[in-house]
Amino acid sequence: MEFDVDVDARGLSCPLPILRAKKADKGSLRDFQAFAKQTGNELLQQDERENEYEFYLRRK
Repeated sequence: MEFDVDVDARGLSCPLPILRAKKADKGSLRDFQAFAKQTGNELLQQDERENEYEFYLRRK
């Protein structure tokens, strides 16, 4: 998947409006779904690999 910005948000308490993010917190699955819904952005894809999570969002 192509993306414009790659932000490694591991260690941050909350996500910013981004197009791709990586987190190590399992709770981020729920957080990114809620973030997308609240902001009107589209959560395109979420992947889990070796206890790390990647999220792809499309900004509105």
